[in-house]
Amino acid sequence: MPKLSFSKMRFYEIKDFMPNMKRPRRMDIVLNRKRHKKDIECLMVKKINDETPPSKLSWQTEHKPHPTLEKLLQNKKYLAAFGSFLRSEFSEENIQFWLACEDFKSTISPDDIRWKAEEIYREFVEPTACREINVDHHIREKIKESLENPSHSCFDEAQKHVYLLMERDSRPRFLQSDAYLSLKHKSRSLWYI
Repeated sequence: MPKLSFSKMRFYEIKDFMPNMKRPRRMDIVLNRKRHKKDIECLMVKKINDETPPSKLSWQTEHKPHPTLEKLLQNKKYLAAFGSFLRSEFSEENIQFWLACEDFKSTISPDDIRWKAEEIYREFVEPTACREINVDHHIREKIKESLENPSHSCFDEAQKHVYLLMERDSRPRFLQSDAYLSLKHKSRSLWYI
Protein backbone atom coordinates (compact mmCIF):
# COMPACT_ATOMS: atom_id res chain seq x y z
CA MET A 1 0.00 0.00 0.00
CA PRO A 2 1.46 3.38 -0.92
CA LYS A 3 2.09 5.95 1.82
CA LEU A 4 -0.82 8.34 2.11
CA SER A 5 -1.51 10.99 4.64
CA PHE A 6 -4.38 10.23 6.96
CA SER A 7 -6.63 12.86 5.42
CA LYS A 8 -6.35 11.21 2.00
CA MET A 9 -7.12 7.71 3.25
CA ARG A 10 -10.45 6.18 2.65
CA PHE A 11 -12.50 4.28 5.21
CA TYR A 12 -11.82 0.85 3.74
CA GLU A 13 -8.08 1.55 3.95
CA ILE A 14 -8.36 2.41 7.65
CA LYS A 15 -10.38 -0.73 8.17
CA ASP A 16 -7.46 -2.73 6.74
CA PHE A 17 -5.17 -1.41 9.48
CA MET A 18 -7.30 -3.06 12.18
CA PRO A 19 -8.31 -6.47 10.85
CA ASN A 20 -8.18 -8.41 14.12
CA MET A 21 -9.76 -5.81 16.38
CA LYS A 22 -12.93 -7.01 18.10
CA ARG A 23 -15.74 -4.70 18.96
CA PRO A 24 -16.63 -4.78 22.67
CA ARG A 25 -19.92 -6.31 23.59
CA ARG A 26 -22.60 -4.15 25.08
CA MET A 27 -22.40 -6.06 28.38
CA ASP A 28 -18.69 -5.20 28.72
CA ILE A 29 -19.49 -1.53 28.30
CA VAL A 30 -22.23 -1.69 30.92
CA LEU A 31 -19.98 -3.51 33.41
CA ASN A 32 -17.16 -1.03 32.82
CA ARG A 33 -19.53 1.85 33.50
CA LYS A 34 -20.67 0.24 36.75
CA ARG A 35 -17.07 -0.31 37.85
CA HIS A 36 -16.20 3.26 36.91
CA LYS A 37 -19.20 4.57 38.85
CA LYS A 38 -18.21 2.57 41.94
CA ASP A 39 -14.65 3.92 41.68
CA ILE A 40 -15.96 7.48 41.55
CA GLU A 41 -18.26 6.86 44.53
CA CYS A 42 -15.33 5.44 46.53
CA LEU A 43 -13.23 8.48 45.68
CA MET A 44 -16.06 10.82 46.68
CA VAL A 45 -16.53 9.05 50.01
CA LYS A 46 -12.79 9.20 50.66
CA LYS A 47 -12.69 12.90 49.78
CA ILE A 48 -15.64 13.67 52.07
CA ASN A 49 -14.01 11.74 54.91
CA ASP A 50 -10.69 13.52 54.35
CA GLU A 51 -12.23 17.00 54.63
CA THR A 52 -11.86 18.69 57.98
CA PRO A 53 -15.09 19.24 59.86
CA PRO A 54 -16.18 22.86 60.42
CA SER A 55 -15.38 22.62 64.15
CA LYS A 56 -11.70 22.11 63.36
CA LEU A 57 -11.42 25.15 61.09
CA SER A 58 -9.35 28.03 62.28
CA TRP A 59 -11.23 31.03 63.62
CA GLN A 60 -9.16 33.20 61.32
CA THR A 61 -10.53 31.73 58.11
CA GLU A 62 -13.68 33.22 56.68
CA HIS A 63 -16.02 30.26 56.47
CA LYS A 64 -19.04 32.03 57.90
CA PRO A 65 -22.19 31.18 55.97
CA HIS A 66 -24.00 34.00 54.26
CA PRO A 67 -27.13 35.19 56.04
CA THR A 68 -30.38 33.58 55.00
CA LEU A 69 -33.14 35.65 53.49
CA GLU A 70 -35.00 35.43 56.78
CA LYS A 71 -32.05 37.02 58.60
CA LEU A 72 -31.78 39.71 55.93
CA LEU A 73 -35.44 40.59 56.37
CA GLN A 74 -35.17 40.72 60.18
CA ASN A 75 -32.14 43.01 60.32
CA LYS A 76 -33.07 46.66 59.56
CA LYS A 77 -29.72 47.54 57.98
CA TYR A 78 -29.70 44.50 55.73
CA LEU A 79 -33.37 45.02 54.88
CA ALA A 80 -32.70 48.61 53.78
CA ALA A 81 -29.68 47.52 51.71
CA PHE A 82 -31.61 44.62 50.18
CA GLY A 83 -34.50 46.97 49.33
CA SER A 84 -32.20 49.44 47.59
CA PHE A 85 -30.52 46.57 45.74
CA LEU A 86 -33.92 45.31 44.50
CA ARG A 87 -34.80 48.87 43.48
CA SER A 88 -31.63 49.00 41.37
CA GLU A 89 -32.68 45.74 39.71
CA PHE A 90 -36.24 46.97 39.12
CA SER A 91 -37.77 44.27 41.30
CA GLU A 92 -38.55 46.17 44.49
CA GLU A 93 -42.21 45.15 44.26
CA ASN A 94 -41.23 41.75 45.66
CA ILE A 95 -39.93 43.08 48.96
CA GLN A 96 -42.72 45.63 49.21
CA PHE A 97 -45.34 42.94 48.66
CA TRP A 98 -43.73 40.69 51.25
CA LEU A 99 -43.63 43.53 53.81
CA ALA A 100 -47.25 44.49 53.02
CA CYS A 101 -48.31 40.87 53.61
CA GLU A 102 -46.47 40.79 56.94
CA ASP A 103 -48.24 43.99 57.97
CA PHE A 104 -51.55 42.53 56.75
CA LYS A 105 -51.10 39.45 58.96
CA SER A 106 -50.78 41.66 62.04
CA THR A 107 -54.11 43.41 61.34
CA ILE A 108 -56.79 42.73 63.95
CA SER A 109 -59.93 44.61 62.90
CA PRO A 110 -62.16 42.82 60.31
CA ASP A 111 -62.85 46.11 58.51
CA ASP A 112 -59.12 46.81 58.26
CA ILE A 113 -58.51 43.27 56.99
CA ARG A 114 -60.95 43.78 54.12
CA TRP A 115 -59.59 47.23 53.29
CA LYS A 116 -55.92 46.16 53.41
CA ALA A 117 -56.61 42.99 51.38
CA GLU A 118 -58.24 45.00 48.60
CA GLU A 119 -55.40 47.54 48.72
CA ILE A 120 -52.72 44.84 48.43
CA TYR A 121 -54.63 43.17 45.60
CA ARG A 122 -54.97 46.46 43.64
CA GLU A 123 -51.34 47.44 44.19
CA PHE A 124 -49.51 44.12 43.68
CA VAL A 125 -51.66 41.23 42.42
CA GLU A 126 -54.13 42.67 39.91
CA PRO A 127 -52.96 42.17 36.30
CA THR A 128 -52.95 45.92 35.66
CA ALA A 129 -51.33 46.81 39.01
CA CYS A 130 -48.66 49.51 39.08
CA ARG A 131 -46.28 47.22 41.01
CA GLU A 132 -47.42 43.83 39.77
CA ILE A 133 -45.63 40.82 41.28
CA ASN A 134 -44.66 37.74 39.30
CA VAL A 135 -47.14 35.01 40.29
CA ASP A 136 -49.01 32.60 38.07
CA HIS A 137 -52.64 32.83 37.02
CA HIS A 138 -53.90 30.19 39.46
CA ILE A 139 -52.56 32.07 42.48
CA ARG A 140 -54.15 35.30 41.23
CA GLU A 141 -57.53 33.58 40.85
CA LYS A 142 -57.34 32.08 44.35
CA ILE A 143 -56.57 35.50 45.81
CA LYS A 144 -59.39 37.11 43.83
CA GLU A 145 -61.86 34.50 45.13
CA SER A 146 -60.63 34.89 48.70
CA LEU A 147 -61.25 38.66 48.61
CA GLU A 148 -64.99 38.01 48.94
CA ASN A 149 -64.34 36.90 52.50
CA PRO A 150 -60.71 37.90 53.26
CA SER A 151 -58.70 36.21 55.99
CA HIS A 152 -55.13 36.51 57.23
CA SER A 153 -54.09 33.63 54.97
CA CYS A 154 -55.46 34.90 51.64
CA PHE A 155 -52.01 36.05 50.42
CA ASP A 156 -49.97 33.18 51.92
CA GLU A 157 -49.38 31.28 48.69
CA ALA A 158 -48.35 34.41 46.77
CA GLN A 159 -46.15 35.54 49.65
CA LYS A 160 -44.43 32.14 49.74
CA HIS A 161 -43.91 32.28 45.96
CA VAL A 162 -42.37 35.76 46.15
CA TYR A 163 -40.21 34.74 49.13
CA LEU A 164 -38.82 31.75 47.22
CA LEU A 165 -38.22 33.95 44.18
CA MET A 166 -36.23 36.41 46.27
CA GLU A 167 -34.33 33.62 48.03
CA ARG A 168 -33.33 31.78 44.85
CA ASP A 169 -32.85 34.70 42.50
CA SER A 170 -32.28 38.03 44.24
CA ARG A 171 -30.49 36.98 47.45
CA PRO A 172 -27.46 35.32 45.76
CA ARG A 173 -26.93 38.38 43.56
CA PHE A 174 -27.35 40.68 46.57
CA LEU A 175 -24.69 38.75 48.51
CA GLN A 176 -22.26 39.45 45.66
CA SER A 177 -23.24 43.12 45.33
CA ASP A 178 -21.22 46.11 46.50
CA ALA A 179 -24.07 47.16 48.81
CA TYR A 180 -23.87 43.96 50.85
CA LEU A 181 -20.08 43.72 50.80
CA SER A 182 -19.64 47.32 52.03
CA LEU A 183 -22.28 46.80 54.74
CA LYS A 184 -20.55 43.60 55.81
CA HIS A 185 -17.19 45.39 55.85
CA LYS A 186 -18.62 48.26 57.94
CA SER A 187 -20.12 45.87 60.49
CA ARG A 188 -16.82 44.03 60.75
CA SER A 189 -14.83 47.25 61.25
CA LEU A 190 -17.28 48.48 63.93
CA TRP A 191 -16.50 45.35 65.93
CA TYR A 192 -12.87 46.48 66.37
CA ILE A 193 -13.74 50.01 67.55
